[in-house]
Amino acid sequence: MLDALRCSQKRVLIIDPCAECLALLPRLKAEGWEAETSSMDGARERSYDVGVVRFSAQHLQCLPALIKLIRQSSAEWIAVLGPELLNSQGVSDFVGEWFFDFHSLPIDVSRIHFSLGRAFGMAHLRRLGVANAPAQDNDLLVGSSSSIKALRKLLAKLAPTDSPVLICGQSGTGKELVARTLHRQSRRASGAFVAINCGAISEHLIQSELFGHEKGAFTGAHQRKIGRIESAHGGTLFLDEIGDLPLEMQANLLRFIQEMNIERVGSSKPISVDVRVLAATHVDLEEAIRQGRFREDLYYRLNVLQVHTTPLRERKLDIPLFADHFSKLYASEIGKRPRRFSEAAINVMMDHSWPGNVRELANRVRRGQVLAEGRQIEPIDIGLMSEKPAEVRTGTLNDYLLTAERQALNDVLTRYSKNMSHAARALGVSRPTFYRLLHKHQILLSDKKGNGFDSCLQNMPDTGRARIDAQVSLQENAKYQA
Repeated sequence: MLDALRCSQKRVLIIDPCAECLALLPRLKAEGWEAETSSMDGARERSYDVGVVRFSAQHLQCLPALIKLIRQSSAEWIAVLGPELLNSQGVSDFVGEWFFDFHSLPIDVSRIHFSLGRAFGMAHLRRLGVANAPAQDNDLLVGSSSSIKALRKLLAKLAPTDSPVLICGQSGTGKELVARTLHRQSRRASGAFVAINCGAISEHLIQSELFGHEKGAFTGAHQRKIGRIESAHGGTLFLDEIGDLPLEMQANLLRFIQEMNIERVGSSKPISVDVRVLAATHVDLEEAIRQGRFREDLYYRLNVLQVHTTPLRERKLDIPLFADHFSKLYASEIGKRPRRFSEAAINVMMDHSWPGNVRELANRVRRGQVLAEGRQIEPIDIGLMSEKPAEVRTGTLNDYLLTAERQALNDVLTRYSKNMSHAARALGVSRPTFYRLLHKHQILLSDKKGNGFDSCLQNMPDTGRARIDAQVSLQENAKYQA
């Protein structure tokens, strides 16, 4: 990589140069830089690796144009400030947000050479990242994991057909993005994509929303309304959360899919509609059928082709790509430069279980873009530092006593393995109590003939075993009474 940097042509463009900037040009060219100057308007037509802006009071009047120039370029930017602007709060905040580095007048030549070299290296790395980024479908299906690659391949097969597709997956896994991709890659791409959330519309209004109504069909119907299905003619109808559709409407929807005809509310005239139906659900429709909440015939009409979306926790490889994508997306919302994520932030994101899937990740990145104070987004900015550690399972007091008792037996047997009397004496108990404890914890010993401890007890006369039991019982009673 270092060799590639040395061999690359280094290009710097100085915007609105001052006299000191112009005097710097020969020295830059002597150092191997392809150095040029330009006005801010002319800079959009140039190609360069590092941009230098001689920041002046006039630029304060056109900050949006300067931000647009910085955003549209792939260069890193350096500001040159006069003493009159150095202590201006607004200027310092702006430079800190949008520029890689800054220099004050008079220019320190050695320092600006060093700064330009670092900026060039960063710009080169940025271009490499863009060049090596995986192919994405208009930034919708982000990722490079095996599951997203398989999904792209499957959608390429399903898109050209007109068959209904059922998209299954957890909430927040991108089911609507799958539907939009299918539409965009289909022959209906020039037609409308009409989406309706079946669970977000009142049960009393959903028939009118889907099929439309005629003027006077019911109270408040002051004019004819075209329904969602009819408005999707020639395009794609996406029924999100189809499992929440009321049973009565399921029958009407089934009839439409079978005949491709609808009737507006208040009319008996059939209207032919040409649409492709895509449906999505996060519930198990087969279980809903068994519970009588979903029609089996409608299920088989919708489930001609099926797509499953993968939870984010099973696509850990895609998390950094998603984070970078959303950082760029939301940075434009708040007028800031997209922030990168620190190594610690990437690590906590990789360890998080993401119950809310991609939607949760998008919200956390949006929060981080707003709250981050440095040049990088840290774990605290995305709210992942406060996660509680896994709860440690605790036992009862008796569990701890048994553990300690067994550990004491093991320790004393390690030291007095040949003499049980000494072992018992070290623990401060009688020998019968000691044998009883060994039996209680199933610690096996051998007698001189090699027989196990159970065998030793079995060979003991009944009176001996009884005496041991009696002594142990007396000692244990005395212990608990004390």
